[in-house]
Amino acid sequence: MREKNTWLRDYGPLLLTGVVVGVAALVLTALGNPGNMGFCIACFERDIAGALGLHSAAKVQYLRPEIVGIVLGALIAAVAAKEFRAKAGASPACRFLLGLFVMIGALAFLGCPLRMVLRLGGGDLTAVAGLIGFVAGICVGVVCLRKGFSLGRAYPVRSGEGMVLPLILVIGLVLLLAFPSLLRFSEEGPGSQHAFWLVSLIAGGVVGILAQRSRLCMAGGIRDAIMVRDFRLLAGFLAIWVTVTIGNLILGNYHLSAVSQPIAHSQYLWSFLGMALAGWGSVLLGGCPLRQLILAGEGNGDSAVTVLGMVVGAALAHNFNLAGAADSVAEDGTYVVGGIGTAGMVAVVLGFAVMLAVTLTHLPGKEEA
Repeated sequence: MREKNTWLRDYGPLLLTGVVVGVAALVLTALGNPGNMGFCIACFERDIAGALGLHSAAKVQYLRPEIVGIVLGALIAAVAAKEFRAKAGASPACRFLLGLFVMIGALAFLGCPLRMVLRLGGGDLTAVAGLIGFVAGICVGVVCLRKGFSLGRAYPVRSGEGMVLPLILVIGLVLLLAFPSLLRFSEEGPGSQHAFWLVSLIAGGVVGILAQRSRLCMAGGIRDAIMVRDFRLLAGFLAIWVTVTIGNLILGNYHLSAVSQPIAHSQYLWSFLGMALAGWGSVLLGGCPLRQLILAGEGNGDSAVTVLGMVVGAALAHNFNLAGAADSVAEDGTYVVGGIGTAGMVAVVLGFAVMLAVTLTHLPGKEEA
């Protein structure tokens, strides 16, 4: 009985969170969000950047309430559990830069680690290259951690410092509801596809609360499994995958194929490299894009800076044509393979150089050298 109770305590919250995230993604997709994109932190932050006019890609502009809900949900859960701790000061500039390139890697793939799982749960075989790359990047990150890599220690700061990102997002929500003319909205494409704002906000809030309590992290699950043979966080990752797969099978939305998948491309090498970059960066940052939002909701100013770096990365990706383009079908019926162009390839390679430079300058003894 004691072993059973221990198992439930260790795995129960993560399995519950994974199931709820999967169900929320299915519901949001059914209510209007793009296919296989019920939840995608990278895509939603990209849309927010567009809504604020930080990029001019007309098809990806909408202030996504899901992001607001996730951060506010995490904030509510942290305050209720007396875990809200305003802190900052652990290499914020490097975190901003890492967040920027994690976003560039994710958009080269066309999705964050969470959407990677959703794509796999919809039968998208093009996402397999992303999964392999994500694991490879995490393996590199684990090597860095074993060498002693650290971005340093965060220190307590005034409570207001920890409320900056939640406040920014609340202001954004107010703009969406009361002053929409100040924002940009897509009339076609992924940005025009969304569920009703209140449903999105509530779904994000529920996910934020549960993810804060369970410590769900896409990168952390694989990292811990490799590094210390701890499979608890990985359970949440797998629960999302299984839930979305079952749900899509029931709804008739499961399409096992490597072609004609929603908002995906079949340029496998750059899907691999893009997610490898995102995986490595997530390990260096101490969490995936979803986890960074949760930490920001808990008062972590460094994670808030990371999130802002991701938003800027999304803006750069679309202003300079670094992001991937989805496969499509031309008017004459020809299948057109998407992917990233030369500029995007250069950006991904540059991202690996930045990751290496940050790693080498944050190994033991390097600060004193």
